[in-house]
Amino acid sequence: MDQEHDHLLQAVLEINNRVLGFVLGIVTGLVIFLATLWLVFKGGRIVGPHLSLLAQFFPGYSVTYLGSIVGLVYGFLLGFLAGWATGRFYNGIVYLRGR
Repeated sequence: MDQEHDHLLQAVLEINNRVLGFVLGIVTGLVIFLATLWLVFKGGRIVGPHLSLLAQFFPGYSVTYLGSIVGLVYGFLLGFLAGWATGRFYNGIVYLRGR
């Protein structure tokens, strides 16, 4: 009974790192996409000087309509990698704790 309980507990504690990466990727991509579109719609003389600094890390990104799509893709990739790595790290700790 105790071994079965431990196996069930470890199965419940594990995180699907691909799902976590997918969700975090969608959220990160949408945040960059919506923030860029917000600044484009808002307009003004100088549009989004702080957000345009993302071009230093995301080649091809700019605070434009096309840049919002580029930011969405880069944000998804970055968020997916961060979520996947976090899930992998967490599952490693759960595995070590279960041993």
